[in-house]
Amino acid sequence: MKTVIHKAATRGHADHGWLDTWHTFSFARWYDPTRIHFGALRVLNDDTVAGGEGFGTHPHDNMEIVSIPLAGELRHGDSMGHSAALRVGQIQVMSAGTGITHSEFNNLADRPVKFLQIWVFPRKDGLTPRYGDFTLPAAKPNQLRTIVTPDTAQEPGVAWIHQDAWFHTLDLDCHTLEYKINRKGNGLYLFVIEGEATVAGEHLSRRDGIGVWETDRVEITAAGKAQLLLMDLPM
Repeated sequence: MKTVIHKAATRGHADHGWLDTWHTFSFARWYDPTRIHFGALRVLNDDTVAGGEGFGTHPHDNMEIVSIPLAGELRHGDSMGHSAALRVGQIQVMSAGTGITHSEFNNLADRPVKFLQIWVFPRKDGLTPRYGDFTLPAAKPNQLRTIVTPDTAQEPGVAWIHQDAWFHTLDLDCHTLEYKINRKGNGLYLFVIEGEATVAGEHLSRRDGIGVWETDRVEITAAGKAQLLLMDLPM
């Protein structure tokens, strides 16, 4: 088993006034040659956008983009004609493929929106752009909730992307769970949204991340309450 730990305070950070953003991997003006990606996981941004503010129309290509709101409402618009407000309990996926433009704004004027934006390399370039938003199934304590798979025939509320990747949320409460890697050659990147957890023997706090690979299972323990994001993807 191999591991890499990214403590919250070691992430890249920029405060633009309207945007307070933290980067687990190299992004924009923050560059760390040791932190370009974890396997197919290229970007994990932890963003807070002030009321009424946001990202104007900008382009993407050849990337699978997943947005997960943590608080507030995120307004999406794109060149394919989609427009939607994303709330807690929902997830948005976008295959940029051959090229797409989109915008993201705080849909509310009186409070910030907080969300995770995640980029994953697709299996191949040049795919047809696509967009989808999903209302997730209800989370159950101490049980994995699958939110992204590579299977287009997924369960209701579960998104899919063009990669052999599985995303889960996990709300632990004084519990231990053994996570089994879905596919040989995949690794696990775990991000602590809230609380504390011990993963593969390493203690993690709020907004810490850990990558684990060259194993087929990972033990996860929380002495109290913890909200976790698990990303199982090719190395």
